[in-house]
Amino acid sequence: MNRPYVLLSVAVSVDGYIDDASPERLRLSDAADFDRVDQVRADSDAILVGAQTLRSDNPRLLVDSAERRSARIVAGKPEYPLKVTVSASGDLDSDLRFWHHGGGKLVYTTDAGATKLAERLAGLAEVVSLGDDVDFDVLLDDLGARGVARLMVEGGTRVHTALLAAGLADELHVAVAPILVGDAAAPRFLADAAYPGAPHRRMRLADVTRVGDVAVLRYLPKVDTAGLRTG
Repeated sequence: MNRPYVLLSVAVSVDGYIDDASPERLRLSDAADFDRVDQVRADSDAILVGAQTLRSDNPRLLVDSAERRSARIVAGKPEYPLKVTVSASGDLDSDLRFWHHGGGKLVYTTDAGATKLAERLAGLAEVVSLGDDVDFDVLLDDLGARGVARLMVEGGTRVHTALLAAGLADELHVAVAPILVGDAAAPRFLADAAYPGAPHRRMRLADVTRVGDVAVLRYLPKVDTAGLRTG
């Protein structure tokens, strides 16, 4: 079964944080980088974000540009990419903006989580149980069966960590903002995990681009510096 190409996208401070510890979201990207992300969204068949990101940021997760949405329609695609989230617990509020904007929505959960969400999200999203636990291999197989060829993942820490630790990410975009957070209570891009080959394997740096005042690093996690695929 063909799985989607998995692209992880994240904005971080110079010292590696994705937010500060305040109740308000820290906006790391500038206008030019937000526009770049909008293009990556428009090029994707589906966008995935974790449940904690939904709770903390309450994003709509849309393609903002009308021109890009029109181009998708001309290409025979839905106006918006499929929006996907993952919640093992099923503790997701039906009032979140994620459910009420854009096109199709899909939530992957466990058997226990599906019991909570089936009625709560009726008419808002399709609920799919992955069994007793969240298994990203099964999740990607299911997305592939649905015709998703390109998946953009926008966080958060648990989801990015799980996909990189399992060797499931094909591409990684890291937008480094000229900001220092310096707070151990703030969330970081990744958590501790048994990453493949770490700490001795070096990912391939495919590109470095300046976008406004942000440096965008594009890595290929499955290719080492000798050009040999590792997954």
